[in-house]
Amino acid sequence: MHAVLDDCEKRRLTERVDIQTAVDILESRGVRRDDLLTEITKVFYVDLDEFNRVLRLS
Repeated sequence: MHAVLDDCEKRRLTERVDIQTAVDILESRGVRRDDLLTEITKVFYVDLDEFNRVLRLS
């Protein structure tokens, strides 16, 4: 993804559809599944329970 933002500028991802969209974008850019959490948390605050549900369902 792009440059890391300051923590105060991070958007919160709590909805499944938003997390799924972010995961889809990262995967389309070649991010490996093992690296998704690291990459997504560089840009967003993520509901980890929902993130794990998204990964289990996909």
